[in-house]
Amino acid sequence: MYVAIEIVDKKQEKYDRAYLRMAKEWAKLSHCKRKQVGSLIVKNNTIVSDGYNGTPSGFTNACEDEDGNTHWYVLHAEANAILKVAKSTQNAEGATLYVTLSPCKECSKLIIQAGIKRVVFLDQYKDDSGIQFLKEFGIDVKHIIEL
Repeated sequence: MYVAIEIVDKKQEKYDRAYLRMAKEWAKLSHCKRKQVGSLIVKNNTIVSDGYNGTPSGFTNACEDEDGNTHWYVLHAEANAILKVAKSTQNAEGATLYVTLSPCKECSKLIIQAGIKRVVFLDQYKDDSGIQFLKEFGIDVKHIIEL
C-alpha cells in the first residue's frame, strides 16, 4: 500500500511542476513591470481556466503609475482565472489552482468561494496571511520551491 501511495505522490508532483512551469510561461503575458504572475485552474486533469495579473478588459495595459506604484484596479492572476472560469460553462469546484506567487488574503477569499480545494504555488508573497487563511479553511496548500 505504501508503494502505491508513493507512486501516486510522485506522479502528482510531476504534474504539479509541469502546471507551474506552464503558469510561469503564462505570467510572461502580463504587461505589469514590477511583477508578472500567472495562474492555471486544473480540474480532472484538464485546464479549465488561466489568468495573469493585469488591468481589467478595456483599460490601458499599464499596471503601474509613473512612480512605479501598482494601480489599485490591477487584477491578480488568480482573480482573473476565477473570473474567467465563472464566465464559462466550466466551474472550479474541487479544482487545483496553480499560481506563480502565493495568493494574497483577498484572492484567498475568492479561491474558497470558487470551490477550489488545492493551491500549488511557486514564490512566497511578502504577506502569508492569504496562505494561512486557506490552510485554516482546510484548503490543501503546497509550496514548490524550485522547478
